[in-house]
Amino acid sequence: MPNILRGVNPVTRLALMFLLTTPVLFSVDWLSASVLVGVTIVLAPLCGVSWWRLGKASWPLLFLAPLSGVSMLLYGKEGGEVYFRFWMAAITENSIELAIGISLRVLAVALPVIVLARDIDPTELGDGLAQVVKLPGRFVIGAVAGVRMATLFRDDWDSLARARRARGLGDRNKVRQFMDMSFGILVMALRRGSKLATAMEARGFGRESKYGKQRTWARVSTMKLKDWVIIGIGAIIAIIPVIVAVQVGTWRWLGL
Repeated sequence: MPNILRGVNPVTRLALMFLLTTPVLFSVDWLSASVLVGVTIVLAPLCGVSWWRLGKASWPLLFLAPLSGVSMLLYGKEGGEVYFRFWMAAITENSIELAIGISLRVLAVALPVIVLARDIDPTELGDGLAQVVKLPGRFVIGAVAGVRMATLFRDDWDSLARARRARGLGDRNKVRQFMDMSFGILVMALRRGSKLATAMEARGFGRESKYGKQRTWARVSTMKLKDWVIIGIGAIIAIIPVIVAVQVGTWRWLGL
């Protein structure tokens, strides 16, 4: 499968996330969000994410996106024909439009992030943040460690589930089982975090040497021509939903 993002700096992916998702946040309209969702779906295979993989990763959004529009549906700015009213809640023509816009906005923001965040190497991301963005080394190393620990969540959950099943605790009430396992995962995370912090402190991560020199980096991280070209293309793509919405007349600055 072709992947135009192969070999680019992880900072480029972060820049694309910012460029693609920021413009649509300034308007609560259905058209700009729909255009960005459509463009993301079409271009996902070119970024190394097949439609099957994208659907598998984003299916929870099909439930979360409509939920995000419920409050806007009931308590959004009234306007147009009133379809339902009960105390402070009211469903009007305008609130329905706002609710649809908010729901699509969730998809428009989440889908590009899912596509661009796939297969980012935490170490390369840390190198890019420290050497390209010039973030403090202590923050970068802590962030990389946190990302690496987050990838262990699934393995920890499976291991804890097998351990509980071996002790005869796997057939209890599902809700109580979920709560117990969540608490167990929290305890494991705190213990691992404490050990990791101690180990990193002992190795001097994030500290300057006694000669005042900063920690060196094993891998050089730079922005190449391909990175800047992709960022430029991303900026053009980010403007397309705004232009379409403005031309059609659906653009609504912050829902006003």
